[in-house]
Amino acid sequence: MVLDALRARWHDRRAGARTGPQLGSDADVATFRTLHTASLASPALRRGLTEESAERALRHLRSLLGTAAVALADTERLLGYDGLSRHHADHAEQLAARAVAGSRTVVAGRDELACATEGCLVRHAIASPLVIDDRVAGALVALAESPSANLLRATEEVAAWASGQLELAELDEQRHRLSRAEVRALRAQISPHFVYNSLGAIASFVRTDPDRARELLLEFADFTRYSFRQHGEFTTLAEELRSIERYLLLEQARFGDRLRVRLQVAPEVLGVSIPFLCLQPLVENAVKHGLEAASGGGTITIEARDVDRECVIAVEDDGAGQDPERIREVLAGESTGDSVGLANVDERLRTTFGDDYGLVVETAPGAGTRVVVRVPKFAPGTTP
Repeated sequence: MVLDALRARWHDRRAGARTGPQLGSDADVATFRTLHTASLASPALRRGLTEESAERALRHLRSLLGTAAVALADTERLLGYDGLSRHHADHAEQLAARAVAGSRTVVAGRDELACATEGCLVRHAIASPLVIDDRVAGALVALAESPSANLLRATEEVAAWASGQLELAELDEQRHRLSRAEVRALRAQISPHFVYNSLGAIASFVRTDPDRARELLLEFADFTRYSFRQHGEFTTLAEELRSIERYLLLEQARFGDRLRVRLQVAPEVLGVSIPFLCLQPLVENAVKHGLEAASGGGTITIEARDVDRECVIAVEDDGAGQDPERIREVLAGESTGDSVGLANVDERLRTTFGDDYGLVVETAPGAGTRVVVRVPKFAPGTTP
């Protein structure tokens, strides 16, 4: 009998090994379900507190709380209501206003929510403020049939979580505003000296080679149109390289044979998204600090390689080179001047892709300069 029991136990273990471990307890399943529901509400809240985001998020927030209805309000008005007993929307708006004004959770009972609707399930409501960076931005209102300490705590916890998502939305918007400001700064840095020299070079061909003058004038128009475009924080590598090609054609009209260009680009990376105007300042820097300072001119080499999950871009000149310590100060924000475009590009790359994607600059007096840019080939939120 003992042997039979041991055999049965051994078979039970084998069966358990074949079927694998159980999915988890009821508490585990409830946790997974809650996290999934929160993940459904998050994308809408990450767009900020608006009527559209409220409409998309409210049904998921109601599922989290398990109440008859929920509502969202900003500091001015009710943005959305989801669930039963819509005739209580005015009560929800009033409670939200009180929560916003007092910066605290407000509870309303049967007396305040009295209505004449037969069978109405709403007899209790809780309004909890939405706080973003120590500022009350609105309120979450839960409407239920009966009061409970658990519902009060749950409403405050969900409001705190929603506040965190809204705060992330504001940080995203601040990042976008900063990026747009940095692009405007780069546009402002397009050298009047370059514009003057380009137009001067074009004028010099008007009599001797009118076809060349017309071609250069069109290139100048296309270059400025791209540089001053007003939409999109991102572009493709192909578009940025086309603008750089126009820029270099204009500079070659001025430098003549002193400026030579080598382009080595893998076709696979032409469609990679990059921050708008992130390569052009590097090429301008190579011309201005590398070749203008070199009596015999030189060569600018632009490479773009497909390396695993990244696109690696290098802009190199064989000109005069620069002081490495000065470049370090520029990238650290400790110095301003002609190379400030490098710091701008470095900051935008780090903000967009993370600190691992800043500029790498190799230079020394008399040894030329090489600037390397790495960008992921696929990154969310970077579609041009």
